[in-house]
Amino acid sequence: MLKRKVLLVDDDEGIRAVLEYNLKEVGLDVISAPSAEGGWKLFRSDAPDLVITDVRMAGMSGMDLLSRIRSADPAALVIVITAYGTIQQAVEAMKKGAYDYVTKPFDRDALKMTVRKALEFASVRQENRQLRTELKGRFSLSRLVGKSPAMQALSKLLARVASTDATVLIQGETGTGKELVARALHYNSPRSSANFVTVNCTAIPRELLESELFGHVKGAFTGATGPKTGKFELADGGTVFLDEIGDIDVGLQKKLLRVLQEREIDKVGDRAPHPVEVRVIAATNQPLNHLVETGAFRKDLYYRLNVFPITMPPLRERREDIPLLIDHFLEKLGATGIRVTENALALLAAHDWPGNVRELENTIERALILRNNEEEIGVKEITLGQVENNTHGPKALDIPEGGIVLEEVEKRLIVEALRKTGGNQSAAARLLGISRQTLIYRIQKHAIRGGEA
Repeated sequence: MLKRKVLLVDDDEGIRAVLEYNLKEVGLDVISAPSAEGGWKLFRSDAPDLVITDVRMAGMSGMDLLSRIRSADPAALVIVITAYGTIQQAVEAMKKGAYDYVTKPFDRDALKMTVRKALEFASVRQENRQLRTELKGRFSLSRLVGKSPAMQALSKLLARVASTDATVLIQGETGTGKELVARALHYNSPRSSANFVTVNCTAIPRELLESELFGHVKGAFTGATGPKTGKFELADGGTVFLDEIGDIDVGLQKKLLRVLQEREIDKVGDRAPHPVEVRVIAATNQPLNHLVETGAFRKDLYYRLNVFPITMPPLRERREDIPLLIDHFLEKLGATGIRVTENALALLAAHDWPGNVRELENTIERALILRNNEEEIGVKEITLGQVENNTHGPKALDIPEGGIVLEEVEKRLIVEALRKTGGNQSAAARLLGISRQTLIYRIQKHAIRGGEA
């Protein structure tokens, strides 16, 4: 492993020798210069990981050297050395971009700790850069799999909106890749170097969601033993992805609307608003326009979110992409040499894929595990829409020869769920595996009496 290189600049030979000894003692490669002019030359030729420079020197000052270095490389790390009692100089240096400062006479341990923290910061920053570069490649718009007209149209839309700050509403069935598209929008935008923060609005209990989104101050409520940073604050400068936005409680929708309008958050228990600068991408598998009609979703919030709508096509409407997706999943699973037989492909192409791309990926992964032939996946390895027997689960419905009206079945299930829960909508929604807002919409759609409880 290469040693980290430190450039030491000081016109006092004695101090330079002491600093060099202490830095080499902790395993650093030290190069030094007796003047700021010499330090500038070494910085350009040797590209050090860290610069330590005195402020007061004959000729060019340490402040001038700091300004030159930061102009040439805004990410360069510089620690300045100031005399005891000249803290104002240190403050000025920090304003000009210095990472930290040490005072003379300096404590050896304090010096080593400051240098170590600076180099650790540099390492973390470099790792973050590499990770973001990898993520940008992974979520490149060119990697969206599909040659169907629907996917080609989607790619063009994404390319146009990615570079903007427009709020995006992604709608589509479960498993169509809404989060993948949201990440692609972020990592192909000017915000790609900042955070992409996901909020699953369904997974977080309603009473905790406000704190998760906006944060809280100490003592805001029972159990708030310390302050909490919310998701919007974490994403400042980046993107917040609100998944399943249709499940947000109506009361919280008003506060979310304020964030979109005013670009500031109200932490729970805090009177002062906090400015945030984020891009919002929301997703839902529910028809938000229908929820608006029933009053389960605010109309003004819907229009704020629906600035640039994107609809994800279900897999059954782009069957020609199935072979490409299969190849993609085989590569992802490290099985590029495995062939899918023509009969198996025909079976996969004929399926309606209610779980969409996610269901196809799970099917291919399961087929790889089940295959008997090391070189191919056949019809026997393909399992579609099969549900394991569960003695504790509901019995299979018996569809009569004359057929059945699905709307009536749905209505009867809702009525039964409300009966079992004494009209408690939240409890009935949990029994049915849907959100309360969706239940309200369906109660009104079927004109179910007693659904107001």
